[in-house]
Amino acid sequence: MTKVENPPSFPIDHLALRGAADAAALLIGDRITTFADLDAAVGRLASWLLEQAGGPGERVASWSAKTRLACLMPLAAARAGLIHVPVNPLLKGQQVAHILADSGAKLLVTNHSRAEMLGDARPENCAVRDLKVAEAVIDSGGQGLPPSIAEAGDLAAILYTSGSTGRPKGVMLSHANLWLGAESVASYLGIVPGDRALGVLPLSFDYGQNQLFSSWYAGAAVAPLDYLTARDVVKAVTRHRITTIAGVPPLWVQLVEAEWPADPASLLKRLTNSGGALTPSLIDAMRRTFPKADIYPMYGLTEAFRSTFLDPALVADHPTSMGRAIPHAEILVCRPDGSLADDDEPGELVHTGPLVAQGYWRDDERTAQRFKPAPSTSRYGGIAVWSGDTVRRDAAGLLYFVGRDDAMIKTAGNRVSPTEVEDVAVASGLIYEAVAFGVPDARLGAAIILIVRGKDGAADEEGLAAYLRQNLPNFMQPHIIEWRSELPRNPNGKLDRVAISADWGREVAA
Repeated sequence: MTKVENPPSFPIDHLALRGAADAAALLIGDRITTFADLDAAVGRLASWLLEQAGGPGERVASWSAKTRLACLMPLAAARAGLIHVPVNPLLKGQQVAHILADSGAKLLVTNHSRAEMLGDARPENCAVRDLKVAEAVIDSGGQGLPPSIAEAGDLAAILYTSGSTGRPKGVMLSHANLWLGAESVASYLGIVPGDRALGVLPLSFDYGQNQLFSSWYAGAAVAPLDYLTARDVVKAVTRHRITTIAGVPPLWVQLVEAEWPADPASLLKRLTNSGGALTPSLIDAMRRTFPKADIYPMYGLTEAFRSTFLDPALVADHPTSMGRAIPHAEILVCRPDGSLADDDEPGELVHTGPLVAQGYWRDDERTAQRFKPAPSTSRYGGIAVWSGDTVRRDAAGLLYFVGRDDAMIKTAGNRVSPTEVEDVAVASGLIYEAVAFGVPDARLGAAIILIVRGKDGAADEEGLAAYLRQNLPNFMQPHIIEWRSELPRNPNGKLDRVAISADWGREVAA
């Protein structure tokens, strides 16, 4: 079989050159950053980052809200030949310290309060610089670095994602991964220079970061927003004349329940969804609320950026479908032996092509489990991502999600490792054992249930809840914590997670 050649790509920092010089690229408050401003600012920040990090190839992390610096960091680090490690602003010191140590970051750019949150957990070889200093560099007017000449396969970023076996793992993304992902999304969404996207998702997620990249690829603008309520989103759409929103199901639930004046609601041209499936009833509510907007359900995984999207014309008749492969992706449905499943036969989703990441940072064992040779029937060949997700393909080629093989909990658009929640709970010193799992929830997608066995039969409910609030981000907080004197075990002596989850379900049903 003839293999498909990978399409050409450019260093990711060249996105700053895509739009018209005087066109808006970034909208933060009353400040408008044009593409000419963006390119100059990226160059100045790149020069400063290189000096602070000590040389090309080093990892530099950013941990902040959606500041101007946070938006420029991925391009500036790439222009300096550095590797960007964006950190979710919702994480607490314990998780951030792990990411800094695991990535070997030489530099963290953050604010004073976040730096204090790290405390003694900060790795000794990781310098911390204040956001205000970096922002001053951006506005300094000094000479910056020119556009980079990086190779397509050079490492540009490490994005940390939760794993079913515990602590987050770093997905290695090349310039080609990021550039072709931007091109792919910009093309199938039909983004044009006049468009304006509202960036409500964390920039540490590939989905949130790609809103910057795909918009800039098309010469369009992005308005980053850290929102507290749906009303904040309504105001931002009105203020910036937003045409595009990317969200997750819990956000759409909030937005369709909010009051929308006719004008801002009619501004929206496209709504994209990932991080969980849209229900038919939610799709209907989105159509009523945003009558002029096309809806794009999508499926993705950080290891391959994104895999499928459903054409808006098919949403009404196929509301539960994941759609078909996005540009630059090949999606196969495979049996355990690697052969292709028949129509409507469940199989593992396997993603091949140039969007496949380079594996997990410094983790050959887990890389070998997920990144394996593509099936012989693949057009691209090479290494594929074997997702662990079970899907089926109908006779028309549309894909449908069946189930997830691992134990990950998908809540409020976030993938949460049960093991990570359990480890933090046990670290409280108040319990001997813990089991976390997800249950369906109309607003969150899944709610986290935590079953624990207290020490000596004691149940310090307030103490454990307070410890979890201090050491876990909001999206990892258990919805319900229940205490047990004993927990069932399997024949190997390990906690029987299936039985524990089933017992809880029976108790609720009763």
